[in-house]
Amino acid sequence: MDYNGQMKNRVKRIEGQLRGILRMMEEGQDCKDVITQLSAARSAIDRSIGLVVSSNLVECVRNSEAQGEQQTDELVKEAVNLLIKSR
Repeated sequence: MDYNGQMKNRVKRIEGQLRGILRMMEEGQDCKDVITQLSAARSAIDRSIGLVVSSNLVECVRNSEAQGEQQTDELVKEAVNLLIKSR
């Protein structure tokens, strides 16, 4: 799979969020603020997972159709299983 710049930038942004959270912890910030930022990071990770899985699914379906294969049901099931595992 080709991970495009948008996907990589999302992960870099999450990395920055996590560094910020660690800094907040080191500075002794309020627990509520830390939890809020952790929840935001988790949401960003969940959205990134969805983007990667959906992009991979589109790519797999296109490749399957180009090769004359009709296994799209299996590809969709596999993608759904990946999303379920990520939760």
